[in-house]
Amino acid sequence: MESKSKSNSNSIVVRLFGSWVSYMRRCLFRVISVGPVPSHLAFILDGNRRYARKWGLGEGMGHRAGFLSLMTLMKYCYELGVKYITIYAFSIDNFKRKPDEVQGVMDLMLEKIEGLLKEERIVNQYGVRVEFVGNLKLLSDPVRNAAEKAMRVTAHNSRAILLIAVAYTSTDEIAHAAHQSCLDKNEGVIRLADVERHMYMGVAPDPDILVRTSGETRLSNFLLWQTSSSLLSSPKALWPEMGLRHLVWLVLNFQRVQPYLETKKKKLL
Repeated sequence: MESKSKSNSNSIVVRLFGSWVSYMRRCLFRVISVGPVPSHLAFILDGNRRYARKWGLGEGMGHRAGFLSLMTLMKYCYELGVKYITIYAFSIDNFKRKPDEVQGVMDLMLEKIEGLLKEERIVNQYGVRVEFVGNLKLLSDPVRNAAEKAMRVTAHNSRAILLIAVAYTSTDEIAHAAHQSCLDKNEGVIRLADVERHMYMGVAPDPDILVRTSGETRLSNFLLWQTSSSLLSSPKALWPEMGLRHLVWLVLNFQRVQPYLETKKKKLL
């Protein structure tokens, strides 16, 4: 009985502490929201394997840790008022890896898509619609079916949107959009609006911030068309290490340069 009583007391303390942390985070976000909050954040999730090596974790554990970080960061973003989050999950160039490695990534992706649907607390609480963008025909049948199911199941949600770029490169996206524009027009002038309408990323506005973790500064053929006026950030933290303080710093940096970015956007129009 004494052991059970201690367990209940510990549980109460944990809940109270969690409530206090949640309250303080909401207060922090309320202060930050006095300034402009980015509508769209895009992430290149770099550093999962390095994180696993750093901590001596087994194969695939770095990606699992990265998935947990994604769920936590999504929650923070939606609480702050960010509506769109885009993640670069799998490049078309990754298909050039060894067949067993590609299959391993496909299996892991299938597991993560199913895991995402099980995270009802985030998907339903924040009204998240999931959109997979890219050349989905290149995916294995089980992964493509799972992706289509995720989009179908969450199609009714509209408060927030999670875009997952799979079998994606920006050059493929541009070629696809140009090809579809030609098929639609048959003849006549193809305008910028025609191409943009057929972009995989046409379901979302251009990102306000593009983040590549682990200190890397390459875009790796990701959102080249959409980021001409975006703030580019390359924090040194590996993706599984990303947390609240990194998000707060990103938003504060965005607020500092936002007037300049708005001026640049207007000049491009």
